[in-house]
Amino acid sequence: MKTLIKNVYVDNQLQSILIEDNKIKAIGTNLGDKFNQVIDGNGATALPGLVDVHVHFRDPGLTYKETTETGSKASAHGGFTSVCVMPNVKPVVDTPHELQEQLSLNQRESVVHAYQYAAISKQLIAYKPTDFTQMAEMGAIAFTNDGHGVQNAETMYLAMKEAKKLNKPLVAHVEDDSLINGGVMNAGAKADELGLPGMSPLSESSQLARDLLLAKDTGVHYHVAHISTKESVELVRMAKQRGVNVTAEVSPHHLLLDDSMIESDNPMMKMNPPLRSPEDRHALIAGLMDGTIDMVATDHAPHSEKEKSGSMKDVAFGIVGIETAFSLMYTSFVKSGLVNLKTLVKWMSKNPADIFHLPAGRLEEGQPADLTLMDLDDEYEIDANDFLSKGKNSPFIGQKVYGKTKLTLVDGNVAYQDGSVE
Repeated sequence: MKTLIKNVYVDNQLQSILIEDNKIKAIGTNLGDKFNQVIDGNGATALPGLVDVHVHFRDPGLTYKETTETGSKASAHGGFTSVCVMPNVKPVVDTPHELQEQLSLNQRESVVHAYQYAAISKQLIAYKPTDFTQMAEMGAIAFTNDGHGVQNAETMYLAMKEAKKLNKPLVAHVEDDSLINGGVMNAGAKADELGLPGMSPLSESSQLARDLLLAKDTGVHYHVAHISTKESVELVRMAKQRGVNVTAEVSPHHLLLDDSMIESDNPMMKMNPPLRSPEDRHALIAGLMDGTIDMVATDHAPHSEKEKSGSMKDVAFGIVGIETAFSLMYTSFVKSGLVNLKTLVKWMSKNPADIFHLPAGRLEEGQPADLTLMDLDDEYEIDANDFLSKGKNSPFIGQKVYGKTKLTLVDGNVAYQDGSVE
């Protein structure tokens, strides 16, 4: 099967891409005249498929929120070709049996490459680590208790030693439960003004400080999920300077929103970690720009309309993000002139692929034919009716952005295509 994608920009040059046997065979001009399929990119920009190391597909057990099929189609719509799926489904992916079931589900239902996390401990809250060895051998991409901080230091220490032995990342949702105090947004003046209980930034940074000391001792690859505070950024920066094998991700909403923008008791502004202060947001941007933070990850968290209706005191934490991440980041960081497109691709494709050892992140000859075509000049309004995800819970509805996905190929096969590409 030979596919030619013509009239696309690659590194600012109008070129064609030849795909054969699920790989990129050649990039250039005059690539022949015999093809099984020709796709006209109409001047779109070709990028390596985006990579998201933090998604929730809710399948099995919570499929009224999302399924592997709908979540993966939403991923392709957002330009993503590889995702790493969190284990906090029902049942939790905390045994070899559940992992095998999940791997089979991902293989059967996902239109993108769906890599699977396994839990650090039973039900994400037990003190004893799970069977890391067998689940690593079966194909777990990494280990995490996402949605829960590991409350016991010994549990984390033992888990780190196991992950190090197996050369697998240990991914941490850092949150000390004793410092949450029923909070639903960032603790501070805004929470006081709105009469809502606040979550102390210390709940994140204090547990992160503990973990970084343990990571230094064990040598594990320790990855910080959805970093959100200025103190956490500084802790990661210092740890990197001291040789700790730590990486970090930040979500688009923590870069683009802060608690000063919460003007009312708005359920779409409730996520965990919460939107922090403007100072925290600026520190996150600075950390991403200077390399302290390695990548952007969406923490795509779909919920039903009922679960996101009402007061922030009562609704579920989390927002969807995989269909809006690129356009929001492109508009705010590239279109504004803050960084170039290559840097954004590094944050959203190359770095996550390299750090998690995934065969992705490069639009080059000989690489897998995982790519996306983006019309960078297409301005549009984010509309929940356009989402392929079951979840419509986004605070960015109605925002105008640039950078629309026209086509997404996974292993050379069409995973998403809009009406303008034929």
